[in-house]
Amino acid sequence: MTLYTTDYLEYYLTLVGWIVNNGIWNILVASGALALPFLAIIIHEWLRARAEGADEGNKGVLSSMRIENRIWVAIVVIMFAGIPFIPVDFNTIKFDTTRSAQCQVNVPQPADTGWSTSYTALNNQSALVPVWWFFMHALSKAVTGAAVAAIPCGTDLRQMRMDIDSTRIDDPVLAQEIADFTHDCYGPARAKLFMNRPTLSEEQMNDVTWVGSSYFLNTRGFYDTYHSSTPRTAWPYYANRDAGLAQVDSGAGYPACGQWWTDGSEGLRSRLLAQVDPDLLSRVARWAGFLTRNEVDDSVIRALVSPRQQKMNQGQIYADYGGQVGMTVPNIVTRGAADVGLAVGSLGYFPAMDVVRQALPMVLSLLKMALVICIPLVLLVGTYDLKAVMAVSCVEFALFFVDFWFQLARWLDSTVLDALYGWGFGADRPHTNFNPLMGLNNTFGDMLLDFVMGTMFLVLPTFWVGALGWVGVRAGAAVQGLAAATKEAQNAGGKGTGAIMKVVK
Repeated sequence: MTLYTTDYLEYYLTLVGWIVNNGIWNILVASGALALPFLAIIIHEWLRARAEGADEGNKGVLSSMRIENRIWVAIVVIMFAGIPFIPVDFNTIKFDTTRSAQCQVNVPQPADTGWSTSYTALNNQSALVPVWWFFMHALSKAVTGAAVAAIPCGTDLRQMRMDIDSTRIDDPVLAQEIADFTHDCYGPARAKLFMNRPTLSEEQMNDVTWVGSSYFLNTRGFYDTYHSSTPRTAWPYYANRDAGLAQVDSGAGYPACGQWWTDGSEGLRSRLLAQVDPDLLSRVARWAGFLTRNEVDDSVIRALVSPRQQKMNQGQIYADYGGQVGMTVPNIVTRGAADVGLAVGSLGYFPAMDVVRQALPMVLSLLKMALVICIPLVLLVGTYDLKAVMAVSCVEFALFFVDFWFQLARWLDSTVLDALYGWGFGADRPHTNFNPLMGLNNTFGDMLLDFVMGTMFLVLPTFWVGALGWVGVRAGAAVQGLAAATKEAQNAGGKGTGAIMKVVK
């Protein structure tokens, strides 16, 4: 038989928890404390029978029957929920690689880690699990795993967009060349466009706002007309093209802007793509199936070279009750001040919540271990009552199912962006221009959504245990430990920005 765990920390702590659990149980047996609840049962039922009055018939028979029933229940509880019986076997941790590939998630195999040789003993101590708790562990994992599998697969867009935003042009020569291209090609082309004022579609209006514009590349009179004002060694001097321009000893020529941008490995476009992690480009291309690979690459390059990131929305796609229906000047000023406040607050809040998201599964594993260790003493204090067993069982299931809420919060955090920014062009999506930053640089609406989604990792589990409270299961205190245990990590993570700013100053 096998107990399944979802990560290696839980793997280790589950083994530790059951070893300590067995030790406590052995202490209760050896000390005779195991029998104390039976004495409590006898006294409790005898006093209860005496307090019920004279109309209940033979008190002795009544109390003896109740004592017999309670003792049989206690014996059953001890046999199935108290006595360690089934050996803990962690020899197999199975990962569904098919599901992982489908959902574009790389899961490490045991053979790829230091845990390739699994063990079932710690410090020469092995663990046994009572039959009932083995069943509850298996049932909780099965239900949680099935619920997680029911979440549709989605790409982690938040991590992807942060990877894109953190990509920079590391080559200073290339950065200067982009500046030269803007001065020699894009600037004059934009000026000519404004002078001619052609009729452009909405897509073309968006396209001409960056240096690699396909309109300027493919329309005569723009990038085929202008050229580099300084010689470029990657393009030899060509008399027909460069007539009237100075020849230099190196033989460098003056490429037309179209050549300068697109020519093979020497063109600016291919050199800019080389600055981006190929795996990142592949992930973006797999997600953005509504675009061609060239369009995806251009979008990433656009984010890389743009000194001022384009805005995808101004918050119109979110229902809110801020301000008046027709925004007045005071409303606009208030919203602007709120934007500044959110931007400043995000410098500390987002790192802090990222730390919390990383710490929550660790805290959850420790809480599961603590619950396992508490079981023998809880049964003892509860006089081996079925009510105590069911209460602990519900708390165990609640703790295991919290992992589903973490997974759901993470999925929502990513796919809410996909829903708003990823449904192709035209009327099917709120925005007509694809931007791989996906809202990272937007104002109020998206930034406020980031704040809200960050709290869901604590709010959803809290709501879950609150819902259990509606039917009398009090598991709230167990999950409150998630927020308490991650508080210090959150505070420390939020101080990182301040430390960096001090170093910069």
